[in-house]
Amino acid sequence: MISSMTAAQAYRITVETAAKPVRALHGGLLLAASDKTLVMHETGLQSYHYFPREAVAEGLLQASTRRTFCPFKGTASYWHLDLPNGLVENAAFSYETPFPEAAAIAGHIAFMDAALDQPLSLVAPDVNVSGPLVDWLLRDAWLCKSPEELTEQFGKKLVDSGVPLWRLNVGIRTLHPQLASHNYRWLRGVDGVMAFGMPQGMLLQPAYLNSPVRHVSEGLGGVRQRLDRAGETEFRFPVMDELRAQGGTDYVAMPLPFSDGQINTITFTSDHPDGFSTADLGAVFQCVFGLSRFYETMTLRQNTRTLLTTYLGQRSGTRVLNGETQRGSGEEIRAAILYCDLRNSTQLAASLPRGAYLDLLNNYFEAVSEPILSRWGEVLKFIGDAVLAIFPVEGDPAKACGLAHEAAEEIIARLAETDDPPLRCAIGLHLGEVTFGNVGAPERLDFTVIGSAANLAARLSEQCKVLDRSLLFSGAVQQALPEGMLPLGRHDLHNIPGATEIYTSQPQ
Repeated sequence: MISSMTAAQAYRITVETAAKPVRALHGGLLLAASDKTLVMHETGLQSYHYFPREAVAEGLLQASTRRTFCPFKGTASYWHLDLPNGLVENAAFSYETPFPEAAAIAGHIAFMDAALDQPLSLVAPDVNVSGPLVDWLLRDAWLCKSPEELTEQFGKKLVDSGVPLWRLNVGIRTLHPQLASHNYRWLRGVDGVMAFGMPQGMLLQPAYLNSPVRHVSEGLGGVRQRLDRAGETEFRFPVMDELRAQGGTDYVAMPLPFSDGQINTITFTSDHPDGFSTADLGAVFQCVFGLSRFYETMTLRQNTRTLLTTYLGQRSGTRVLNGETQRGSGEEIRAAILYCDLRNSTQLAASLPRGAYLDLLNNYFEAVSEPILSRWGEVLKFIGDAVLAIFPVEGDPAKACGLAHEAAEEIIARLAETDDPPLRCAIGLHLGEVTFGNVGAPERLDFTVIGSAANLAARLSEQCKVLDRSLLFSGAVQQALPEGMLPLGRHDLHNIPGATEIYTSQPQ
């Protein structure tokens, strides 16, 4: 319980007998009537009338497969109404085995307002549940710079407020080419937060399908399970067995909704013998919706950075994120320019099914990109089956050319290991001045490099096919990296004025 809050302020569930007999009607048909109807009040929510089962007209209820979950009351079972004019689906609900504070309504039936001629639910009174958690949420939570920091601060505040929390886990869906979600886990007594990602495809695996998180993310409410009561467990989720083995006594999974309707999850595990009280969970529940706004803002920023980096590259994405988006804006830079083209791509496209060729292209692009990115190069674009990349000169041209050369050699080595079909490439490498910035139409811009130096790198790639080589260098690269260069003479290249001195580092 949060000691600074009075009992009247704490989140509560109370059950009382209705002050007068209550009737439930649908289209004038009497569904139920009783002078022993119970009314359950829950902080901040509508109050429903619950009829004794025997007060409901005989033969009216038909069991539904729908279930929703509440960490305060338990699992709600739903019922169809089998009426003379047809079936009204999921029109009533009951808690067959509610948690202790709602035990009085066990087996009673409540009707959804939409199924009744006159609603029976009562409007929730205005409540002002406040305390140290809400104060932190309003005053200090916005200062957190990352989801990790927000998770850690929230976990510590819960413990400081008297909530017997042992483990806190937040799972948020994300826009990432390799990850389905980001997860943040805090443990009491452990510094920091463990951040990890759920790979794409995991949402179809048993570990996710047989988890409470799936139920919550599908909009079925919050799941709660006491972990220390053998034989009384309603849910059979593997994660609960794992937490029980580690000393967990009480587990709760709540929705963490975003403004676009996406439902993420936040879970709490206690190791206290008494687990969580209703007031504990109520204090948490009052914070969840405000807390979700902070996570949403951070996630949007994170998704934006991820998408810009994925589609534009690290340097270009950072520039766009920093506001360098005006058409024509850019800078003159010196860089080693690498242009890599796939050999025999026309024949491959014609001989392979479309799906197989797409898989081949993705594997090829991965083999080309990783050696570049691991050496701080920038993959600017994929042009058909070609890759354009740069290694900006930061004081030392030889270093940029050396990194580009190492990347090219690794690309060739990786592709040499492929078979069925074997892949070959043609790489041109040049050192020169380019304009790095925004070009395009007002509504469709591209962040790239333009200039004759980029054109020369592409022409060197074309010349690889003429000379049957995998890697060719310009004279500018040879001057920066003279050792080990083999001259191949001067050659005329398409749309390049004058003959170009060409070199290679690979003997025939």
